[in-house]
Amino acid sequence: MSQSSKEVSNRQLRSPFFIELMLIIFLVEFLKGSLLVSLLPIYMKNSLGLTAWSVGIAFSLQYVGDNLFRSPFGWLAERLGYRKTMSGALLMTVVAVVIIAFTSAPVWLSIACLILGIGTSPLWPCAMTGVTEISGPNNSNGTAIGALEMASLLGIGAGPITMNFLMQRTGSNYHTSFLVLIGCGIVLVLVALLLPGKAKSVNLHTTVEAVRHKNIFMLIKSKMIQLKNSVKKTLYEVKHTLKVSWLVYPALFLQSFVIGILTPVITLYVQNELGFSLNMYSLLLIAGGGITVVALIPCGKLIDRYGTAPFLHCGFLLAAISISIFSMVHAVPLVFIFVALIGISYAFILPGWNTYVSHLIPKGERGAVWGFFLTLQGSGMVVGPIVSGRLWDVMGHEAPFIASSVVMIILFIVHLLLTRKRPLKTNAITEG
Repeated sequence: MSQSSKEVSNRQLRSPFFIELMLIIFLVEFLKGSLLVSLLPIYMKNSLGLTAWSVGIAFSLQYVGDNLFRSPFGWLAERLGYRKTMSGALLMTVVAVVIIAFTSAPVWLSIACLILGIGTSPLWPCAMTGVTEISGPNNSNGTAIGALEMASLLGIGAGPITMNFLMQRTGSNYHTSFLVLIGCGIVLVLVALLLPGKAKSVNLHTTVEAVRHKNIFMLIKSKMIQLKNSVKKTLYEVKHTLKVSWLVYPALFLQSFVIGILTPVITLYVQNELGFSLNMYSLLLIAGGGITVVALIPCGKLIDRYGTAPFLHCGFLLAAISISIFSMVHAVPLVFIFVALIGISYAFILPGWNTYVSHLIPKGERGAVWGFFLTLQGSGMVVGPIVSGRLWDVMGHEAPFIASSVVMIILFIVHLLLTRKRPLKTNAITEG
């Protein structure tokens, strides 16, 4: 990377917009990590007596809400701006946590998970669109993406650790933990209100036409026609500008499916099968997540310099090996060693994969394309928890981990084919 590229990249990382994005990502992942990693799996299975499959279905609904609205929110962000899109959506996260805090019926918990997913769905489309727009020369955004991933992982790790500490101090009082998360959601909305307004200038013709309509129904009809035409234009541009190998689509699905398999069962496995206390579980999260966070920024810089291929190859293979062995060991030192290896593998995968995908995004309609890609990628998170819960109930606690390891091997093969199939274009973009 040249000196001018480094200066632009450093200014990018210090800009108020980027700092606000990082803070929102941290708080969202703090909230979701607290609920999905620490509180809800044990609360729903041990306290409410639900099966692992039922827990998986509730988690799946969260990802359904997240993914169904990613593409629409990516589209809206380019037209309404980040402030209105994010603050309006994140207000729903507060509603979701309130439902969880004051109800205990499984149906309402599932509905709350769905609302939580909808409320957080614009997060990554807005973040990735923002990074792509303000990326430095030569599209060298691996460092910025690494910083966002670092904020995400810090939130994912800090949330469960904080909740474990709080649960330990309050005698497993879930209500107190939920009230803390309601406060976190309110802070999220306030930070979102600091984001930039409209990303595009107002169309003068549209404003004049709106004033001419004296009938409110005619005005609504006019707006709906404009919306329809704009969506058609967006889909047309995406269809004619997005030129990627068909292998990208299953890879997008599998990349999140492998995470979805582990999400609802990892806490159950560590506490119910390994017998770890809340404090020991927190140390385990620090060992795995801490190594990932520390390694993300240097990995992002190396990816900008050497490209994504070597890091993704190593990451997928290392993850496949470490996840499979993790499910077979019970000695505490070995558990920590393989969790650390999993953390290192994800430090390779997370910035590498998102940087690789960002190179495929055409300049036109970035928000819509990012939303489309992230929707497809996130659909794996919808299917993963359901498959995971069923595997746990039918085949035992090791089955989800073995399945995750197999998917990592498949991802390694698919990525190997992708990089060999289009080496010139990928290298040109990476080096350019």
